[in-house]
Amino acid sequence: MKLLKLLEKLDYEWILGETRGIKADGINADGLDRDISSVVYDSRHVRPGCIFVCIKGAVHDGHEFAAAAAAQGAAAIVVSEPVAGIMEDAAVIRVEDTRYGLALISAAWFDYPARKLKVIGITGTKGKTTTTYLVKAILEQAGMRVGLIGTIETIIGDTHSAAGNTTPESYLLQEDFAKMAEAGMDAVVMEVSSQALKLHRTQGFVFDYGVFTNLESDHIGAGEHDSFEEYLMCKGLLFKQCRIGIVNGDDAYMEQVVAGHCCDLVTYGMGEDCMLRAGHPELVHTAGEIGVRFHVAGLLDFDVEVPFPGRFSVYNALCAIAVCRYFQVETGVMQKAIKTARVKGRIERVDISDQYTLLIDYAHNAMALENLLASLREYQPKRLVCMFGCGGNRSRQRRYEMGEVSGRLADLTVITSDNPRFENPQAIIEDIKIGMGRTKGAYVEICDRKEAIAYVISHAREGDLIVLAGKGHEDYQEIKGKKYPMDERVMIEEIVEKYDLRKKSNP
Repeated sequence: MKLLKLLEKLDYEWILGETRGIKADGINADGLDRDISSVVYDSRHVRPGCIFVCIKGAVHDGHEFAAAAAAQGAAAIVVSEPVAGIMEDAAVIRVEDTRYGLALISAAWFDYPARKLKVIGITGTKGKTTTTYLVKAILEQAGMRVGLIGTIETIIGDTHSAAGNTTPESYLLQEDFAKMAEAGMDAVVMEVSSQALKLHRTQGFVFDYGVFTNLESDHIGAGEHDSFEEYLMCKGLLFKQCRIGIVNGDDAYMEQVVAGHCCDLVTYGMGEDCMLRAGHPELVHTAGEIGVRFHVAGLLDFDVEVPFPGRFSVYNALCAIAVCRYFQVETGVMQKAIKTARVKGRIERVDISDQYTLLIDYAHNAMALENLLASLREYQPKRLVCMFGCGGNRSRQRRYEMGEVSGRLADLTVITSDNPRFENPQAIIEDIKIGMGRTKGAYVEICDRKEAIAYVISHAREGDLIVLAGKGHEDYQEIKGKKYPMDERVMIEEIVEKYDLRKKSNP
């Protein structure tokens, strides 16, 4: 592809390299007519003829490798600050922000694939993952082919790829769009993180639908956001880049998030002012089943049952309905798709007994664990049992907080190991116990996670609600820099078969 084509949407300045043309009115000469063989933003992948975009990362700055990239045959270097030592025959192009530049160059490289899809972007502190899967389930039930990009995985047809980031780097995102378009997908539903918006990963296209779930104080600190105000501002960027905004009208920060929006807005929620409303929520809990049903009012009128518990599940389902309404999906199709939906590691029910309910969830910080346990407590189980651990080489404060939350809300806590990484698992457990000590909550400690799962299943009582928290969709345990296979679903099946525990419970 010609360099001129890659830069067609960018404002840039030609710094170095042979060119006699001036960028004006879309007419350029000589240097911009050169062929580009690939787009590269990692110096380890530089090849002759490529365009190398100098990205500033958390550890390395691509500008430091600009001269080496030119020496290796890069045909063009994109920078946002001065670089030295580059041979005269390499083109150096200066842009204001190289991450923004990478996004637009990547979109051009793949020939703007988002134009061939209906693109749905979902942002918010909680609910993004579940809502993306619900939207996908509904639209597919309606006969559409839908790709998905999110925290757990990327799905293109029958191909499932584990996710690296909630929202991939812009080049990878455009590559995924291109694969989806080639595979005949009609739409893509994706999670849009605040970091992705901050780092311009989602530039180069316009979302057909931008969705806001909620906002809470999270992701504030080193390597994420400097303040809550910045976090809020980044979330709001989505509504300057979409055609239709679908937002939680009950959220306290809704008005601030959509301030300055450039889209049509539709609100959903439980408040009377919301355009699409959920009313009369009713808890559902029978024979190992757990969920909630409610009535949809306002722009639509029907009842729906969700196979996930809690108030937040009402919001997730209503949000998905608000999105799918734009695709003219019939009411019966929505009802069926939602009732049968499953999301790996998000309040995921494991059906091994009709005497008690066993759930797997990703809750791995105090806020998520409190929301989860408080929601489960509303079902008035005979016992609420919570098994969890905390990751190593992470904040010790998180351990104290999670211990305190579980000690306060669960009837029994089983403290175990999560991803110890380079820490001693028992040392992590001791930190969790400090938080537990601030409560009167009962607990046992079992360092080996599989043994801990065996304990909660073998000691389950009729009417128990048991949640295995922290791992969720993860199918590994990280110890001393190595990831070992560990899927809780597999372990549960092995435990049940080994001890013949299926459909049994202790008195």
